[in-house]
Amino acid sequence: MIIDRLPFLLLFLSFLLTFLTTRTITRMIRAGVGPFRNNVSGGVHIHHAVPGVILTLLGAYLSVAVAGRRPWAEVAGVLIGVGSSLILDEFALILHLQDVYWSPQGQLSVQLVALTLSVMGLALLGLNPITATEGLGVGHLAVAGSALVHLVAVLFCVRKGKYSTAAIGVFLPPVSWIGAIRLARPGSVWARRHYDAAKTARAEDRADGFDARFGRWGLNIADLIAGRPSSPNPEVTPAPAAGQR
Repeated sequence: MIIDRLPFLLLFLSFLLTFLTTRTITRMIRAGVGPFRNNVSGGVHIHHAVPGVILTLLGAYLSVAVAGRRPWAEVAGVLIGVGSSLILDEFALILHLQDVYWSPQGQLSVQLVALTLSVMGLALLGLNPITATEGLGVGHLAVAGSALVHLVAVLFCVRKGKYSTAAIGVFLPPVSWIGAIRLARPGSVWARRHYDAAKTARAEDRADGFDARFGRWGLNIADLIAGRPSSPNPEVTPAPAAGQR
């Protein structure tokens, strides 16, 4: 029933709305439009992942404490949705331990948010391969195993820089399986770590051919949502120390 899934539905909606709002505000700050400015305290830029961690922890503790009682279960869902969205929007910063928000590496955050929304959407539609009324049978274990393989394939696509393939592959498993096997995109984490010069050249030729045939629609969509990356990442001029001009 829909009422039984209300906390998770609110989590999904709050996650989505928070991400869209956050990206809108950050792009306005970047463009110097509107009343919003970076949150700087004592010379330290307070990233929105910080309140995100606090909200996520509060929501998690609350969800355990209330044991599904309403309306607190719904409140916990909203807290987790808002907090986790703020965290994942800056996932690339956490991963690289530096401010890569507007760099090409920073778009990993957008792709991860897209994957998270896809998985949550499937869960809302009732996808739960390990649910069983009378224990776990062979069929349920087989479905759970295939779901694990599917998840690994999607993660491989992300690692190989095939973000659009990963997003589509969440809903169409063969797409992610094929993407996980084929060559990575040049410049991806997988290519940088595992490809020699010859294989990198092959990856570049294949990527150029693919982009020429189908266009860069997936990357263009990411640019539309996240803002076109700056390479290198825009430098921030440090404030002068006390007593200096």
